[in-house]
Amino acid sequence: MEILKPDELRKKFNDPWIAPYEKVLTMVDGDKVEIVEYHPCISGSHWLLNQYRNNSELIDSAYRDGNKHVYSCHVGSAPLDLKASFNAAGIDEIVIDGDEVKVTHAGLAGAGVGAGMCRGMGEGVKYIELIQVGGGSKAGKATVVTPKLEKVVIGVDDTDTKDAGATWTMAHNLGVELASEGFEYLDHIIVQLYPHNPHKTQNCVSIALTFAVESDKKEDLIDRVIEILKRDTLSDKTAIAILEGLDIPEKLREYSIATKSGMMDVETAKKVADELDIPLIAVTGEQGKVGALAALGLYNDVEEAVKAYDKK
Repeated sequence: MEILKPDELRKKFNDPWIAPYEKVLTMVDGDKVEIVEYHPCISGSHWLLNQYRNNSELIDSAYRDGNKHVYSCHVGSAPLDLKASFNAAGIDEIVIDGDEVKVTHAGLAGAGVGAGMCRGMGEGVKYIELIQVGGGSKAGKATVVTPKLEKVVIGVDDTDTKDAGATWTMAHNLGVELASEGFEYLDHIIVQLYPHNPHKTQNCVSIALTFAVESDKKEDLIDRVIEILKRDTLSDKTAIAILEGLDIPEKLREYSIATKSGMMDVETAKKVADELDIPLIAVTGEQGKVGALAALGLYNDVEEAVKAYDKK
């Protein structure tokens, strides 16, 4: 086994058949692990995602969004029985070791190259343990080591007025600004709320922004969100809600569905948030708490999030 940092990998393997990953991030919540990989190909690799999802017992679910591959996993060891075309690649083992997450990948031929050399060059990787060099007809195997991060989802609502503004763009710009400051900005999800709400400005949507952060940087992230929104919002009703971890409580999803289906009030939002220990923060006002909380319950179900329920 050889231990190599990303810059050492680039020097050692500068062949034209090596395609470095853009970034690899790993979030942890108990024994649950979410791996986010930005694949080198322009729209990712659905073939690879399919191989991983079907062949790795440690992967509970997976999806691709452009070149972003997201794997929801759990800690453990489940050695692969590699077989060309059918069982060509996957995850052998996931270990949490202090402030590091160690994920062992294995694959045949090109998938073996990707297992360590390509992933290991990505931003976010600390180092790899190169167990076996892949390529050609050979199997490759490597443990990719990344910092242990945590997931923080921030719901945002009511930043505009009937005369100006747009919540989805303000939230997007917020995420971009935070990314420029070093926070890992993962996603921006628009959640359609009740179309017939008389308080709406027009389309009646709220936003969920997802981040991967170090445990000791969570408060810094939240403080900056509040500061930027106070600076930029046009509304006196702006609020945020904060969900930590990899799970969405069923009661939170039910609240989100109810807020899409009909009128919801601030008091109910506060009650649900209190029961689930979800912080609700009035940035400039209380009304935005309703939609901010609703954004959290469907951030991982984009097809349901965007539906407009036609009930009056």
